[in-house]
Order: sequence, then C-alpha cells, then structure tokens
Amino acid sequence: MRDQMDFDIFFSISQTPDSTGRSPSETEMFSSFFDQVELADKLGFGVAWIAQAHLSTEVQKRNRSPVVPHYPGEVGLCTDFFQVAREVLARTERMDVGSAVMSILASGGPIAQAERVGAFLALHGMDPKEGRRLHVGFSAGRFEFMARPYGIVPRDEVEDAAWPALRGQIFAEASEIFLRLLNGEVVSSEDVGPTVLTRGSFRSDEDWIEVQKAAANLQGLDELPEEVEIARRYEFEEIKTIPQDWRRELLNLVIGSHDPKLQIEVNRFRPVQVFNLSITPPKVIEDTHERMSEHYHPDGGKWTRGMMPRTVMVFINDEEGLTTEEQDGAAMDEAKAALSTYWSALEGTIDPSKIEKATENAVIGSVDSVASQILERFHPEDRLMCWFDFFNHDSGRVMRNMDAFMTKVSPMVNEGL
Repeated sequence: MRDQMDFDIFFSISQTPDSTGRSPSETEMFSSFFDQVELADKLGFGVAWIAQAHLSTEVQKRNRSPVVPHYPGEVGLCTDFFQVAREVLARTERMDVGSAVMSILASGGPIAQAERVGAFLALHGMDPKEGRRLHVGFSAGRFEFMARPYGIVPRDEVEDAAWPALRGQIFAEASEIFLRLLNGEVVSSEDVGPTVLTRGSFRSDEDWIEVQKAAANLQGLDELPEEVEIARRYEFEEIKTIPQDWRRELLNLVIGSHDPKLQIEVNRFRPVQVFNLSITPPKVIEDTHERMSEHYHPDGGKWTRGMMPRTVMVFINDEEGLTTEEQDGAAMDEAKAALSTYWSALEGTIDPSKIEKATENAVIGSVDSVASQILERFHPEDRLMCWFDFFNHDSGRVMRNMDAFMTKVSPMVNEGL
C-alpha cells in the first residue's frame, strides 16, 4: 500500500453560464485558468488535466443534426492542447500536464497529432534536467460534431447504417496509426489492420441486420453477408513523423475509451493507460483494473490503480462564518445547482440516469465531510483527479476550495489511510 493518496486536478475552461447565469469573457476565462494553475502547482497537485474541445458549440446548434442542441455558450476553450500545455509548463515548476482528452480524429487526424506530440516533446525535453511529463489523453473526441469537418462522416449507405458503431472502429484505425508513428515506425495504410464489421460490432440484431441489408443492396448480393469490410478511412504511402530525437520517457499515453477490446488492442503497440469520466460506474472501473493488470504493455511496468485517475467533482465549503453543519448544507445546495445546470445543458445527449450516477462520484460538504467521503468511497491506492471549476466561474472561490482541499482534506485523508 502507498504511503499516501495522490491528487491531480482537472480544468474544464468551459465558457458556459454557471448556476448563477454568469458567463465570463474568453480573456477572463483564460486569466482565471492560469491563476488556478499556478496555485495548483504551489499546492502540490500532481497533474493538471485540461479538457480539450474544438469548434463553437453555439454554432453547431444550427447544424442539421446538432450533437448538443441545448448547450449554452462554449463547452471548452482549449482547442490547441499543446499551446496551452506549453504555457502551463512555463508558469509552473512541479506539475505535469495532461490532455483530457485530445481528439485524434479532429485537427488533421492521427498523423498530424502524432507529429505535434513529437515536436512538443523534442523542445520540452531539450533540458536534460526536465522531468515533467506530458500526459496525452486521446479519444475519438468529446462530441461528434468536432470531427465532422475533418471527414469523419458516413461515406455511403452502409456506413450510414453502421454509424455510430463504425465511428468507434475509425477511432481504432486512427489509434493504431497514432501509436505506431509515436513508436518511430515507418507506416503506410497497408500496414494497418482492416475494419471488418460483424454481429459483435453492434448492440442488437436489428442494428446488424440494417447494416447487412445496406451492404447487400450496395454490393448487389443475393444474401445477407456474415461480415462487412469497410474501406480504410486513411490512405497513405510510407510515412514517418519528424522530429524523432525526443525523450519517450516524458510521454504518458492514456486512452479515452471503455471499449475492453480496444484497451487491449492499443497495448499491443506501447503502454497505454485508461482515462475515466465522472460518470464511469464503479464496476466498469474495477473491471478495467482487472483487465489492464493482465494486458498492460510490459514496457510500462506493472499496472497500478494510479494509472487510471478517478475523476471526482469536488463541492467543498470551508467558507468563514459558517458552522460545519451550515457548510455541509451550503455545499449540497451548490452541488445541486451546478449539477442541475449541467443536466440542462446536456439534455437530450446524455441519459439523465448517468448524470444521477455522476453525483455518486462527487464529494460534497465541509472539509470533514469531504475527507470522510473520500476514505469511504475510494481505494487507498486510487489517484483522484479533482474537478473544482465544475460550472463555477467564481475563480476566487474555486481557488479557496482548492486550497482547503490540499491543506486540510488531503492531510486528513492520508492520515486516515
């Protein structure tokens, strides 16, 4: 057992009205973010995880099929993780920095993203004394609309019938390209495994039959096919990204997917850890730890629980002039207001029951209550990714909450382990 539980911090930089209706300017959002980052470094958080988004959430509501039709404002202002990461590292001394999570389908796709990683680390690692790591959480993207302009849309009636399951397969294809390029390999699309759809690719018989019918119609078949091969999304001759002379030990990769097959598949190429969401059910988390203990790439060492940080929303109240009971009540009111605003923003895109389950992962109350909840709910070897700015634009209050957590809650938790 470790001597202490470790704590990371998550930053959303979400420019959307909070529970009071306030929505700051972009300049104020970034200014508050960097103030919080600098404090987080001084307080001793391990990794600053930064949410990444792309394109205007407001404008996508005018699309024919908006993905988040009710979301007010912009879901996130970090659209170029590497520029933000460079600024974070320049302003801090101890913290690592991570993306939560970067789309490898948007921004030019997996080839462009792999080259950006190498270019960043070639510069970041020039000082041989530099030991702070870049944690690249990567996924298919936060919302589907962010990758559509990059060609991640159905190309024919078969792909249309197979969507969105096929989108997950495109992500698998992109992941192989991304990881093999990061390994320094020379890769062509001919080297990448094919995409073949079968009944196992879909949740129901009905969904699979629709794909079979579309394939039979498109290909002029007399019978429904038992498998459907999909043409590669990425076609290219041999390539290799540059620069190559960068320190691989400064890179940590984390996949944003709870697809068991894909978690195993990506670890054929190099060590890839797993990212989780605040709405990830506890059973899924425990199953993932068990699976990764067996399949984590050996170059990454033995799998530990800290390799999958637990995202937790923190609603702490340590404000002066209140009794402990009043702080508990105020924190609960603040949590309900923020979660209600979140639920409203995502209405129609996330099952409300999932949001309800997310509250089970939140810690709410006074310093004493938050410490007790952490000790009760989490494994001693877990690593918590604490989310303080959840629908809260009062930066002064966010920073007081961060301070109360690390100076009061953290010692209480670690003394209780």
